[in-house]
Amino acid sequence: MIPLEKAVIARLEGFGERFEILVDPDQAAKVRQGEKIDIEDVVAALNVFSHSSRGTRASEESLNKVFHTTDFPTVAHRIIEKGEIHLTAEQRRHMIEEKRRQVVTFISRNAINPQTGHPHPPQRIEMAMEEARVNIDPFKHLDEMVKETVKALRPILPIRFEELRIAVRIPADFAGRAFGDISSASTIEKEEWQKDGSWICVVRIPAGIQTDFYDLINKITKGEGVVKILNQVY
Repeated sequence: MIPLEKAVIARLEGFGERFEILVDPDQAAKVRQGEKIDIEDVVAALNVFSHSSRGTRASEESLNKVFHTTDFPTVAHRIIEKGEIHLTAEQRRHMIEEKRRQVVTFISRNAINPQTGHPHPPQRIEMAMEEARVNIDPFKHLDEMVKETVKALRPILPIRFEELRIAVRIPADFAGRAFGDISSASTIEKEEWQKDGSWICVVRIPAGIQTDFYDLINKITKGEGVVKILNQVY
């Protein structure tokens, strides 16, 4: 369980009842986004309160009335998923900044400007988000927040998501260490070892990291690797 001093209140009200639990805001956000986390790593106490500030526990009757169970993990998950999580101003600011950074990074890595074929720099995305007055919800899943952000940006920023299929040839001298680096940076569709010891593969990468991927191949092979774009995947 988390230290009490790090906890905030998660509250759910309904059917004339109020239920509160004490949670870590960052862990509670992960639960809301669908991550499988042991509830004891989220809460500061294994109790459901009607008024946590008074230490008043919710009755079994009220729990059964609303949740149809008194099982703490089940009730706690429902409160976190459906209730309000009361953050301090500093906690909310930190979580919003972190989610904004994740959104900007995702868009810059996975989308391009269809007019130029190049990714948008993160700074340009941030400026467009400010212009579009994108509201970042720290508790929404990243995928959902990206969709909302892109929808808001389209009238301001030409933007398109696409992947590239790329053929890569790694000379024998560098093939041994290349697999781990390339598989971490891309999705390998197929691969084949050649008689001369070289390794060839076809990979898919987000269009926004094309330059970074080329730099990786050059670094791995000291400039001797060969890459060729096969096609774009929208």
